[in-house]
Amino acid sequence: MNPYISLVILTVYFAMLIAVSIYTSKGADTNTFFTANRQSPWYLVAFGMIGTSLSGVTFVSVPGAVANIQFSYFQVVLGYIVGYFIIGTVLMPMYYRLNLISIYSYLEQRFGFWSYKTGSAFFLLSRTVGSAVRLYVAAQVLQIALFKPLGVPFEVAVAITILLIWIYTFKGGVKTIIVTDTLQTFFLITAVILTIVLVSQELNLKGVSDIWSTVQESGYAQVFYWDTNDPKFFYKQFFAGVFIAIVMTGLDQDLMQKNLTCKNIGEAQKNMFWFTIVLVIVNFLFLSLGALLYVYATAKGIPATVKTDEFYPMLALNHLGILVGVTFLLGITAATYASSDSALTALTTAFCIDFMNIEKKPERQRSKIKFWVHIGFSVVFYLVILIFNRLNSKEVITAVFDLAGYTYGPLLGLFSFGLFLKRPVKDRWVPLLCILAPIATYIINDNSAEWFNGYKFGFERLIINGLFVFAGLWLLYDRKTGSASPSV
Repeated sequence: MNPYISLVILTVYFAMLIAVSIYTSKGADTNTFFTANRQSPWYLVAFGMIGTSLSGVTFVSVPGAVANIQFSYFQVVLGYIVGYFIIGTVLMPMYYRLNLISIYSYLEQRFGFWSYKTGSAFFLLSRTVGSAVRLYVAAQVLQIALFKPLGVPFEVAVAITILLIWIYTFKGGVKTIIVTDTLQTFFLITAVILTIVLVSQELNLKGVSDIWSTVQESGYAQVFYWDTNDPKFFYKQFFAGVFIAIVMTGLDQDLMQKNLTCKNIGEAQKNMFWFTIVLVIVNFLFLSLGALLYVYATAKGIPATVKTDEFYPMLALNHLGILVGVTFLLGITAATYASSDSALTALTTAFCIDFMNIEKKPERQRSKIKFWVHIGFSVVFYLVILIFNRLNSKEVITAVFDLAGYTYGPLLGLFSFGLFLKRPVKDRWVPLLCILAPIATYIINDNSAEWFNGYKFGFERLIINGLFVFAGLWLLYDRKTGSASPSV
């Protein structure tokens, strides 16, 4: 694909986002940045959250991974449905009742100072690394399609990518992102549907029934796996999906910050309901696209010699024509920026509220602190991406969930213990517990095949990690406080 065409497309695309930013930032203050003044329409939030949840990782890795894992990822997606139901009926009502800006301030009300800071710190670590990995995907694709042909080094390309995010989020924050993510989700969904249509035309397929028959007969469409020693075992994948949804949406400031901008809990729950339905459908479309791409490569004699994360970009940019190339470029850019821009805003929000006590300061000082924290996390993103580029050798989607199993586990344990038990704990020991639990999880995971008759842990590392924290909190019973506990 001609790099100058790519440059024109991206220039127009980001000009549009910046124009939206200018419009939505009029009269914005720090409350606008953090909460959008709690006036966001639920349907915009729901639609925009699709792009935030999927990211460039899903856009690139899920279609490519079909060659190795078939449709087994859909078992995880089915688990998401249960997880989102729990978020909508248990977590979100509590967040609205407590009128939270940072959801981790709940931990201070329930346990104390150190639990609060620990929970927020694990979110900062989790989301910084996870979002940097997602942004790394887009940076790689943009490097292939645009920057490398123009002679721009990867390090410079990453800097440009992050700078563009900062430019259109630094003023309006979450209010801007509600609108830009809605636009970007539209581009993402349009891209995957249009690519399916165009690839189907190349394969001479007519209509949805033809496409579905081809997917079923491709050998890639197996969804359910029942061998207990298989990493794709249904119950392992399903329950992991439940807990991944809970922690990476319900216990994540990024996704919950958008939900908390709705006018009331009723609208927020409508948002979560429709978000769930659309997300399941879109994930299935991505899997179907992956099967069609491998069928196309086989039919055209194109060897699948690249890494799975590079398979879709390779076909879209080199083999499927200019329209698919343009569609892919818009889709991957929209998916990744929809995820990364909100992550940058959420990280800024959590750090400002949880560690800088910004709510207690005058507006002028709050604005200054928010400005520099926003820049600081942009720099951190840049450094983490460069480090990941040097060290990563695994499929990106696997790497993201590997990290999530260790870093989100303590959040799962803290929130579940706080919600279901009123037992007081010795707050000062919580940070140590939340460090030891991931270490213990890693040791068990590393020896699982030897210790458990060939059974290998996968996404369920997250559950084990959370159980360690839950059990540790039980053992940290605070006898001096007795049965008294904050009523939250």
